[in-house]
Order: sequence, then structure tokens, then C-alpha cells
Amino acid sequence: MWENIANALCLVLIIEGMIPFLYPKKWRKLVETLAAVSSEQLRVMGLISMLLGLACLLLISNS
Repeated sequence: MWENIANALCLVLIIEGMIPFLYPKKWRKLVETLAAVSSEQLRVMGLISMLLGLACLLLISNS
């Protein structure tokens, strides 16, 4: 189980690193834009992201 969690975290790091590696200028603009977003909006985006991830995991695990 812990090995699966470690693998998932490693994949997250790889995926998260791809965009700034491939498109550093666009990434910088995105980060600047996110700096202007309110904390409440960031929380909602985080919640939506978590729910989408959970839904994807449930779909994959039920297949």
C-alpha cells in the first residue's frame, strides 16, 4: 500500500514538473495570475480538483 502511495506521489511530481519545464513563460504568467486570485477561489479550485481526482480513482478502481 505504501509503495502505491509513493508511486502516486512520484507521478504527481513528474506531471507537475512537466508544464514549467515545457512552457516556463506560460507557467510564470499562470503563477502571476494565481497570485491575484482570492483564497476562497483557490480553495474552491482545490476542492474541485480533489473531487475530480477522487472520481477518476473511483472510475479506474471499479473497472
